[in-house]
Amino acid sequence: MAAMKNSSNSTHDMQAAAAQSVSGSVDGSDQVAIKTQELLHLSPAQRGWLRFKNNKRGYYSLWIFTVLFVISLFAEFISNDKPLIVKFNQEYYFPLFNDYPETVFDGDFETKTDYNDPYIKNKITSNGNWAVYPLNPYRYDSINYFAELPNPARPSAQNMLGTDDRGRDVLARLIYGFRLSVLFALVLTAIGVIIGIIIGALQGYFAGKVDLVTQRLIEIWSSMPELYLLIIFASIFKPSIALLIILLSLFGWMGLSDYVRAEFLRGRNLDYVQAAKSMGVSNVNIMLKHLLPNSMVPVLTFLPFRISGSILALTSLDYLGLGVPPSTPSLGELLSQGKENIEAWWLSMTTFSVLVGTLILLIFIGEALREALDTRRG
Repeated sequence: MAAMKNSSNSTHDMQAAAAQSVSGSVDGSDQVAIKTQELLHLSPAQRGWLRFKNNKRGYYSLWIFTVLFVISLFAEFISNDKPLIVKFNQEYYFPLFNDYPETVFDGDFETKTDYNDPYIKNKITSNGNWAVYPLNPYRYDSINYFAELPNPARPSAQNMLGTDDRGRDVLARLIYGFRLSVLFALVLTAIGVIIGIIIGALQGYFAGKVDLVTQRLIEIWSSMPELYLLIIFASIFKPSIALLIILLSLFGWMGLSDYVRAEFLRGRNLDYVQAAKSMGVSNVNIMLKHLLPNSMVPVLTFLPFRISGSILALTSLDYLGLGVPPSTPSLGELLSQGKENIEAWWLSMTTFSVLVGTLILLIFIGEALREALDTRRG
């Protein structure tokens, strides 16, 4: 009897477990069905954004990079050798926007005021006077004439990341150099994207002789020694950011044009394109309104990697002395100083950390963007 009772109890338990499992599976399938219905009501852009957010590494990298870039846009308010506001003798002054001679602050000369001069600083911060300095009281070209250590000076209370071989604050040059690198990369990428889309679209849409001739011209142009051209032009013209953008833009579009060309070649024979042609829609409208929106996936995926490549190109050219003018804040110039001053470890270590950190963030963003634009993921 006891055995029969135990057998009955175990059978009851198994039935209950099976019923619970079936109920759980039904609930799980219902949840999947509900989630699928919710996704179906979203636009492709909204579904792509959800896929991007699910990649936590890329999502947080985007936020970190955006915050750092926005902060660098206000570098003059964060790192500057001029106070934001000065109250002196019951009057208010704004040195960040106006230049004042030091005689205004009871100085001796009619020259521009050096607000880091201990004498001037004492005048504007004593006897009821006050001044609000930026977080880092140095600009990228400020030289600390009152430093206690020889240049390049190691990190100290005066200069948190030390100074370079000319006495300029490293932290200030990193902030301004990071901003310059990102802005340079964004402009160069925008120009490359525009040129690449135009040439790739013309090749892919018209195909035939247009594609054949253009492809041969691109192959000839891509075989030109880019570095040698930069060296030649750098010796002829005065180095400038505009010259670098023009020269690098001549070569930076070819990789993207191949992707756009392939997408247009694939889409030019699709039914909706043929229908638009039969209705008399112009070639320009077909390319802009029908083919281009469906060809943007490789373009968008290409952007973060193109930006990182542009930053690395500018840094490399500055390191070789072929980039921006020497007085311009640059990551490559700081790396070059680090090579010349091996004992000044803070020059190379801090610059290397900023450069590698920026490139890693952009790579993570690019990987997340590639996954988000992959429609096979739902």
